[in-house]
Amino acid sequence: MNTTTSEPSSTKPQRPYSARRQRHSVTFFCDAPEVENVTLVGDFNGWDPAATPMRQTPDGRWMASLELPHGHHRYLYLVDGTPTLDPNGSGVTRDERNEQVSLISVS
Repeated sequence: MNTTTSEPSSTKPQRPYSARRQRHSVTFFCDAPEVENVTLVGDFNGWDPAATPMRQTPDGRWMASLELPHGHHRYLYLVDGTPTLDPNGSGVTRDERNEQVSLISVS
């Protein structure tokens, strides 16, 4: 005997699954308690130093939270204007100018 079960239909239209639409909350931390300013630059903000300023937490670390699509993203911290790799990133890769940048994998 074959039986078929079905789920009750929802009144909300279902959007088709698309990995491109999925965004994930990612929090970046930079351990630099003695500096004046830290910003986050990367392929997700056009490498714009003004796009993602980080805020200092009470323990002295700097943080910024972003919604990023899944995939690999290249980025750097600008610590008082000096490009700095993230020692806690997923890895290190090179940018278009063949300079080292941090890599994060979002899934």
